[in-house]
Amino acid sequence: MARYVHPRFAWRTPPELSGAPAGRYPVVIVGAGPVGLAAAIDLALHGVRCVVVDDNDTVSVGSRAICWSKRTLEIFDRLGVGARMLAKGVTWKVGRLYHGAREVWSFDLQPEAGQKMPAFVNLQQYYVEQYLVERCADFPDLIDLRWKSRATAVEQGEDGVRVAVQTPAGAYVLEAGWLIAADGVRSTVRAALGLELQGRTYEERFLIADIEMPSVETKADFPSERRFWFEPPFHAGRSALLHKQPDDIYRIDLQLGPDADPVAESLPERVVPRIRAMVGDRPFAIDWISVYTFQCRRLERFVHGRVIFAGDAAHIVSPFGARGGNGGIQDADNLCWKLAAVLHGEAPPDLIATYDEERIRAADENILHSSRATGFMTPKSETDAAFRAAALDIAADLPFARRLVNSGRLSTPCSLAGLSLQTPPDPPQAGEGQGVAPGDVCPDAPLRDGDEACWLLERLGGRFALLAMGDVAVPPDTGLPILGVGPNGLADPDGIAAARYGTGLLYLIRPDQHVAARFAVPTREAIAASHARALARTRADVPPPIAPRPSDLGTDRLGARADDVYAALVEAHRGLTPEATAALDARLILLLANLTADPDAVVAAIRIARAEKGA
Repeated sequence: MARYVHPRFAWRTPPELSGAPAGRYPVVIVGAGPVGLAAAIDLALHGVRCVVVDDNDTVSVGSRAICWSKRTLEIFDRLGVGARMLAKGVTWKVGRLYHGAREVWSFDLQPEAGQKMPAFVNLQQYYVEQYLVERCADFPDLIDLRWKSRATAVEQGEDGVRVAVQTPAGAYVLEAGWLIAADGVRSTVRAALGLELQGRTYEERFLIADIEMPSVETKADFPSERRFWFEPPFHAGRSALLHKQPDDIYRIDLQLGPDADPVAESLPERVVPRIRAMVGDRPFAIDWISVYTFQCRRLERFVHGRVIFAGDAAHIVSPFGARGGNGGIQDADNLCWKLAAVLHGEAPPDLIATYDEERIRAADENILHSSRATGFMTPKSETDAAFRAAALDIAADLPFARRLVNSGRLSTPCSLAGLSLQTPPDPPQAGEGQGVAPGDVCPDAPLRDGDEACWLLERLGGRFALLAMGDVAVPPDTGLPILGVGPNGLADPDGIAAARYGTGLLYLIRPDQHVAARFAVPTREAIAASHARALARTRADVPPPIAPRPSDLGTDRLGARADDVYAALVEAHRGLTPEATAALDARLILLLANLTADPDAVVAAIRIARAEKGA
């Protein structure tokens, strides 16, 4: 199959260098990667004009971000490129995990039917960027893409920004109300403002290789699944990951160790034998090679005056779990409707501050998962290795332990529950036990409009809307569009929408398809108050997080069998070497932790035990 041919996008003389009037733009976006392009399209869909500058004139080289989650695909679908991504990409939902040559377990990420988008689609970043660039062309009056245009300096004022831009024909200055910095890990905007990412860079190095293997040779052995190995027989003592991509391209990630030389390990004479050990005698050709280290870092704040950071310019995580690219697209999804509302005079500038509130929660969640995956994949001590071996050992037979095995927690949308824009149900028990909670992302469902099949998220679109489920009385004159499902609206032929949202409930849905409020007995006043809150027109106190309930560790639960338990523990350890004792204890601790059925009690017990040892 022919290799991907990178398009070259023409540089055009901007009005600032041609003598034509340039004026001031509502938004300038630095970076024409997936996040910057998605933001441009989203702003255009909200009627906001922007300029996008990028120092390159083509799409990304190498597959880079490849694994796009269901939520991100739903966002791309709203932006107009979802169907193309589905048609070209490799759809998968099954993952397999191995320890050595033994399969420990497999999982299905989308066991429920009734979803337009699959759990994941693998598609190289260069295709995604190409589709987004072509989609931008549908908005010639709203999106101005400027290639070979490098942002070199940024100045802020009270009501806008000035961006110095270098081009093949000279330099000029862009003036805009807002700047979205989507210029990646090595962000020039971040450097221009003197900002640094905070967090941790891990020493472990990994090799990424895209290889081309004819599908006729590999279909049976390498289907469309995620495969992860701990200590595989073809890469002793390390880990490996395999993903299938379009065009007979396979993505392979191999752990190299902290002392690996990135230059030497990128040489074909080092890469080819490693790949050969994995794929055997099948013919293959190398398409792209990169060596990287894990990073789990972010800016302290994403909003700095009139400059807003998104994607890798704001936060970085390891690639295991597919949280980088997906997190960046979800940044844009969260930001653009807010920026549009402020620019259109529908909301105060305070709304932009909630981008910090909501996306820092998401970034911290991603960093936490990424850090924990790194710890599991690369044990730093004999104790770490003992617990990992114990989890892998018992996971094959005991399903609970499979949650402990961490090869990268795959990307899921962050809940915004409890944050300032969401209205808690009033009374609190309204709709309890059914439906979608305020702050959660809306699940999709198949519907019918007469003879036409449709999807719930398609009909919600990217606006504020009321979703009326079943026989619920919607007050008149709310000023919001209403999507009814049930007797007075679209048909729910399989009952899937009702199962997911409940019945007799009214929802206020945000433009990014998160639930802003849920009403069992809606009134016009309550809806108006929740709408104003969701636009930051009114301030709301955020309740403090619920503290974990204290665990009663002193209660005697062994009773008359205490001697039996103590004797069994002593007997199990008798005659063991220190290494065997550590292995037994690790397995035993994991098993007993699960039996308590009380995670708070387990964590409390661990802290008490360590404190009593003076550690």
